[in-house]
Order: sequence, then structure tokens, then C-alpha cells
Amino acid sequence: MSLHNFFYLPLMLSVLMAQTADTHRLFIEDVFEETLTTQGTYKLLKKLCKNYPHRLSGSEGLEAAVQWSKTLLQDSGFERVYLQDVMVPHWERGEKESATYFNNKGKKEQLSVLALGRSVSTPETGITAEVVRVNSLLEIAKIGKKGIAGRIVFINQPFAQHFIRTFEGYSETVEIRSKGPSESAKYGALACVIRSVGTADDDYAHTGALRYENNIEQIPAAALGVKSAEKLSRALKVNPKIKLTLKINSQTFPDKLSHNVIGEITGTENPKKIITLGGHLDAWDVGEGAHDDGAGCMQSVMAVKTLLKLGYKPRNTIRVVLFTNEENGLKGGLTYAEMAKQNNEQLIFAIESDAGGFSPRSIGIKAPDSLIQKVSVWTRYFPEYTIDTIMQGGAPADLGKLNSQTGTPVANLIPDSQRYFDFHHSNADVFEAVNARELELGTASLASFVYLIDQSGL
Repeated sequence: MSLHNFFYLPLMLSVLMAQTADTHRLFIEDVFEETLTTQGTYKLLKKLCKNYPHRLSGSEGLEAAVQWSKTLLQDSGFERVYLQDVMVPHWERGEKESATYFNNKGKKEQLSVLALGRSVSTPETGITAEVVRVNSLLEIAKIGKKGIAGRIVFINQPFAQHFIRTFEGYSETVEIRSKGPSESAKYGALACVIRSVGTADDDYAHTGALRYENNIEQIPAAALGVKSAEKLSRALKVNPKIKLTLKINSQTFPDKLSHNVIGEITGTENPKKIITLGGHLDAWDVGEGAHDDGAGCMQSVMAVKTLLKLGYKPRNTIRVVLFTNEENGLKGGLTYAEMAKQNNEQLIFAIESDAGGFSPRSIGIKAPDSLIQKVSVWTRYFPEYTIDTIMQGGAPADLGKLNSQTGTPVANLIPDSQRYFDFHHSNADVFEAVNARELELGTASLASFVYLIDQSGL
């Protein structure tokens, strides 16, 4: 190298880096323009929600959605599309549940109620018993068997609204759903009802999976809408001896075959290195699973479809995975991780969109700090009001096992969370609750992040 070139090398590198940055920025501008103009994600989400609204694992609705999604990937330009077998739990709600009581005037009052996922049924005639109201799990133990045995425990703990990030409030509150039934059963409760774990001041009941403890009697459990919980609470202040009648008609069946839906675009330079993106196709048997997680699934499909439409040829293989059984078992994510490890796959990165179709705000990554530092500068490529932070975060549900078993860096697309738990696991989670532009901003952010990973040489 001549002395002249030696002195100008830093300048040459600086110019090269600037040109690369401009290339990334211009391409990502095209990605956002394409998604916002065509609104392809929104159109696909409508088809999924309206044709296959109830997609709980083990259901005919989920498997019909699996077949539709397989055809969708084939028609969207994926070179290899296949189904990955997964055995999943099969629980059915059965006939609509009910929760009623008689007020002081002898009038029958109806409450908005949904059985919790995996709940056992009540007797055919229901369970009628006095109600013990508590405000937390800790109060159950304080009251003890003398005050609880033979009664229905009503856990009236509000959502922890003080957190800016509502997922933190959810984490603090959701234990009443997952642990409340078994904690109540320890002290002889006949059943358990909870105040719905949600942020909205309405009367939509929110379901979700409970966890029965081993060697503890399994008792029926349900969630009341917030307005109904407040109504019951007021009635108990007037008459602490009110009897609630709870009727749940659920059944649990043997595990059933389901599938992860997988589509791949082969890398032009490193075909054995794989970038995974996806969401979970299953959804609760109420609402239409629009935000949770039809949005994430359709964003993942359209993110790749958009890259292809813009003529992008990925260096590494890009794989979309629409996971099964996230809601009540995580068997899809577990199976995917097991097969990836068994096949010694070179998974260089995995990202999931499973926090609703709202405006994107950040990306949370579970990976070594050195990697976070490398990718955090990518925020400069994203338009204003989209991804402004790339930070250390926890593993998304379907990718947690993949991270722990293989060490693959995993990430969450994090949208604005203020409204997510208004809809989560309820009849309010329908296509009409999704804003087209916010949804497409998420698709564009996901596509852009996958593009930057592919370009980065990780």
C-alpha cells in the first residue's frame, strides 16, 4: 500500500460506510411505502379472522387455518412450504357458561363470564355457593380453610394499571388467573372466579390458560368482565351471604395432531444459515384472534412477501413459522426448538410478532450485550414514529425454548401496548379492532429488521 493510500484509507472507509447506510435507508423507505400503499397485511388478516375466527388447539377451526396458511405461503412465493407435526392439547368450552345470583329484591342478575382455559366443568346443574371475596392471592391463605371451604372464591384484583408498559402490569396481575384456582382449592373452595385480567373499563370477560397444581383438586374456574366483577363486589357489600351459581360445560379430550406452518426462501450465499420470523396461528375460541396473534402471523408472511416484491434476494435463508398451540401449551414452539436442535440447524436469528397490530415502537432482543450494541445503531434506518429503540429484552413465548436450547438470539417486535389488553383473550379481539396503518407499520418494521439482519453478516 502506498503512503498516499494509507492516509486516505479512513476517508475511503467512511465514504463506503455512508454509501451502505444510504442504501439501507433508501431500501427501508421503499419497504414502508410498499406496505402502507398496498395494505396487504390488512387484507390477509381480514380473510384469516372472518373465515377462521376460532383457532384453539385441537379445533377444526385451527386445522382449517393451517391448511389455508399453507396455501397462502405457497401462493406468496415461498420456495419450500411444509407442515411440522405437533401433538397439542384439546380443550373445548362447550355450551356457553353462565354466572348468576339473586339480588336483595329477588331479581336474578347475569354476569359476563368466560371459563378459563383448561378449566374442568361444573356439575350439569352448576355450582351454587356463598362467595368469599379477596383482593389478592395472599388473602386466600390469610382467610384459610375455615372461611373458604365449601364456598366460591372471587378474586377481585384489578389490573396493575400504573405501569407504562402494560405487559409489566399483565405479568404482575395474571397470577390470579394461572394460580388462583389451585390456590383456592387448597383451602376447600368449590370454584374460583376472577376479575378479568384486562385494562379496559368494559364488561368483556377475558379468558386465558390456568395451571392446575399436581395433587390439588381441580375446581371450575372462570373470569368475569370488569363491570360484572364490580357489580358482584357491590352486591357482596350489601349482602355478604349472596350465593353465586356458576355453570361451566367444558371438556378435555386426548391430545390431537396439529402443525406448525413453515415457508422458506433459500439464501443465495448462505443457504444453511436461517433467519426465523413468525407468530402463533392458534387463538382462543372467543373473538377472532386478530391482535393475538393473527396480526403477527400475517405481518410475518407479508414482511417476506414485500421483500420479494421489491426484488430483494436474501443472502441467508429466511423462514416464516406460524406456530401452533402458543395459547395453552407452547407445543409448537417446543417442537420447533427440538427439531432445530436435532437437525443441527444454523439459526442465526429469530424474531416473533405477538403483541398486537399496533404502531411499532421498539425491538427487544435476548442475546449477549455485544450483539445488542451492534444492532442498536440500526434505529437510524427506521422512519420517525416507528422503531426508536433496540434493546435487551426477554424471549418471546414461542422462541424461549429455541433460545435456551440452541443459544439462538431471539427478539420481540414491540408495538405500543396501551390498548393490547383491552382486547386480549376476549370477544373484543376482532378484525375491526385493528387499524390498517398501524398494522402495516409493524409489517414494514419486521421486514426492515429481517433485511438488516440478513445484510449484517451475523
